[in-house]
Amino acid sequence: MAKEIRILGVLITDRQKEAGKVQALLTKFGCSIKTRLGLHEVTDNLCSSSGLIILELTGDVAEMDKLEKELKTIGGIQSQRMIFAD
Repeated sequence: MAKEIRILGVLITDRQKEAGKVQALLTKFGCSIKTRLGLHEVTDNLCSSSGLIILELTGDVAEMDKLEKELKTIGGIQSQRMIFAD
């Protein structure tokens, strides 16, 4: 069976409103997340209301699919995936 490497990009358009829901979901699927990187613009005068999370997923493909499906139920979220297979 070929191993799949899946990268998931998640754009949160309103971090104040949606971050808690996203965090709860990422905690629920924590064993499927190998790497997590969060990006948003911040300066002394600005803290961006949007943010980007990049996830490297691992393990069972069905669990990866469940995570993606549940993310899509949260309003204000866009996700894109990249898949690399051996």
